[in-house]
Amino acid sequence: MKLSDFDYELPPELIAREPVRPRGASRMMVLDRRTGQLTDSAFVNLPELLQPSDVLVINDTRVMRSRTYGTLQRASGSRRKIEVLFAAPVGPDLWEVLCHPGKRIRPGDRVDFDGAAGIFGEATPHGLRLLEWKSSVGVEAFLERYGHMPLPPYIDREDAASDTVEYQTVYANSLGAVAAPTAGLHFTEGMFDALRHRGIEILKITLHVGVGTFLPVRSEDPREHVLKPERYEITPKTAAALNEAHTAGRRIVAVGTTSTRTLEYILRRFGRFEAGTGNADLFILPGYEFASVGGLLTNFHLPRSTLLMLVSAFSSRSMIENAYSHAIGQRYRFYSYGDCMLIR
Repeated sequence: MKLSDFDYELPPELIAREPVRPRGASRMMVLDRRTGQLTDSAFVNLPELLQPSDVLVINDTRVMRSRTYGTLQRASGSRRKIEVLFAAPVGPDLWEVLCHPGKRIRPGDRVDFDGAAGIFGEATPHGLRLLEWKSSVGVEAFLERYGHMPLPPYIDREDAASDTVEYQTVYANSLGAVAAPTAGLHFTEGMFDALRHRGIEILKITLHVGVGTFLPVRSEDPREHVLKPERYEITPKTAAALNEAHTAGRRIVAVGTTSTRTLEYILRRFGRFEAGTGNADLFILPGYEFASVGGLLTNFHLPRSTLLMLVSAFSSRSMIENAYSHAIGQRYRFYSYGDCMLIR
């Protein structure tokens, strides 16, 4: 297995820089992972493409306004503008952050924001850095007032007021993600009504999408890559419903790679769906045998990404290569604000 096995060329104009409007009007490719057959469809047809006995699992994490801009003050006295993305809390007033530019930051350097400040600590694995928060206003309150939505770099524009709504799922609830669970962006309340009318059970779990989801794989052998853990939560009610469905042999359809990794991590670790919180670090590569998920709704992912590797594991590398070639030929819209694919 090589990193180059998960590469492909995408015409830049197929990167979706704005969401489709209205929400839910996206196209949807359907891939039969038993035969490799591809069908062009639309997201509005999802209910009829699922079975009444299916269980649909969604990730209700809410995206933080985690991107900020400040002034870096070096111990040497130099000053410059810097972008700081608050990735995850690691203790009281202590956060992991991702900085740009960030290579020359040293412990003890200070960053000043509007009415707040922080002191940089040591670098951590995965290219992050510790930041000690120095303000009477908490980080969450500060970000809510001054932060920006953390749109992925390939969208290549500043966030707009509309992104505050459109880069959140309609069911976003638990604040803590630095990226949206993008397969969920297609859903509307009307779609949930249609799914319930079809008889499909809908369950919520939480995985706070972190920087580990989109940090690049740098090793030519993907098996050497270490996925940064991400915080999850599953309630007793959801765990009980999932255990009942799994025992009965009902198909679990995950909305997004985040839901998929969380379900697989919990079942693999505990042997059942165990309620509680934890840190999921399961890195799914081709050859992995799925224990819980039998269907997957997902967007189209970046080349050489861990997400592309996961969907390749769920079907096969050749099927995904063929599906992506078809999507490019049919001018599907790619990435976070793009179209979706149902793999069943």
